[in-house]
Amino acid sequence: MPLTPEQQAEIAALRAETRPTFRPVAPGIERRLHEAVPVLDHGFVRVVDYMGDDAAIVQAARVSYGRGTRAVSSDEALIRYLMRHAHTTPFEMCEVKFHVKLPVFVARQWIRHRTASVNEYSARYSVLDREFYIPAPEHLAAQSTTNNQGRGAALTGEEAERVLRWLREDAMRAYDHYEAMIATDGQQGLARELARMNLPANVYTQWYWKVNLHNLLHFLRLRIDPHAQWEIRAYAGVIASIVRDWVPIAWRAFEDYRLNAVTLSAQAVEVLRRRLRGNGWPSRTAE
Repeated sequence: MPLTPEQQAEIAALRAETRPTFRPVAPGIERRLHEAVPVLDHGFVRVVDYMGDDAAIVQAARVSYGRGTRAVSSDEALIRYLMRHAHTTPFEMCEVKFHVKLPVFVARQWIRHRTASVNEYSARYSVLDREFYIPAPEHLAAQSTTNNQGRGAALTGEEAERVLRWLREDAMRAYDHYEAMIATDGQQGLARELARMNLPANVYTQWYWKVNLHNLLHFLRLRIDPHAQWEIRAYAGVIASIVRDWVPIAWRAFEDYRLNAVTLSAQAVEVLRRRLRGNGWPSRTAE
């Protein structure tokens, strides 16, 4: 199951409790606090805590102490200016902490984003659960013929059935041996920190991941891109929906100036200038 009974009880208690606060709150993300959103077959993403909102970005940029009488439209204009001109520091005033359950091979991609604070479930101290990521048939794809690090069309027929069977059988066999190695009934039992090496990369792990908004948006720009691996895109999509609720003004600016924007080289800019002047395409000899 995505959540243990203990985690479910903890989340239920947290969501049932309300506390008065003097700190600014963002209604969009407040509604999503502690909600575990399912991802893949056993994973999830949930917001544990956050700091700041769209107003915090504006406050930091203006070095002020509050909104005062400024109109929302002026705040949005400022946030869009900051995003457009890559003034990133004000976006670092917002932070969010996630609890994520994910396959180890996804975690190894994720951890390459070295701009967050991470604390992972310790397989040296605790025993990992018998939970493995097994792709749905539509995501069981062949190697791409044009991209060495991508996938192509989905496997079909006997090949798909054979691969799924091997994935399940190998994962279960590895876990059976893992359990047997750490067992102390009639034997010393291998240390957990050594026994874990036998587990496959599709076993699930968990971590707390705390990141500021600037670095989170950079993560999302890369990981919701169609070229990213589908499994990490599934997590990035859930996180993107949370960020959209949390800082809607910053998210719209991010979509316009980062996510859906295009960066042109100096050569491409020169080509466009020539075309707009009606001079046509530059010749190879002119280059």
